[in-house]
Amino acid sequence: MRRPGTYILTIALGSDTELEVGALGTLRFSAGEYCYVGSAMGGLDQRVSRHLSREKKVRWHIDRLTMAADSVDAYVSYPDPIPECTLASMAARCGMEPAADGFGCSDCRCRTHLFRTTPEATARLVAEAGLISFSLISFPSGKPL
Repeated sequence: MRRPGTYILTIALGSDTELEVGALGTLRFSAGEYCYVGSAMGGLDQRVSRHLSREKKVRWHIDRLTMAADSVDAYVSYPDPIPECTLASMAARCGMEPAADGFGCSDCRCRTHLFRTTPEATARLVAEAGLISFSLISFPSGKPL
């Protein structure tokens, strides 16, 4: 079953990291926590599972960052997805700071879909948006993903 939805990834970097990120060039990411906002209207489970995997072909900006991360967790907006750009606006209102202009938002007018965050700001976004931990979602059969 392919279900649509939007999501956030929480990404922890244990050390400063420089990454080549497509047309954005080389970007420097300071150690710390990041929040990425994305959408998967053609398959939420498949997209989020891909982001959580360490083994993948680089396709999107976020792939470089998730492959360099110490840890990646996901929260989903499902069954009534909050639009991706609305989630990005909510992230900023919850105290997250833009991390890289143009990151993950080449198909919209947002400044960025990647933010520096803190555990408190992430918790605020998860609560305000009613996001669900991806690890807690199960298929209708009751089998965990």
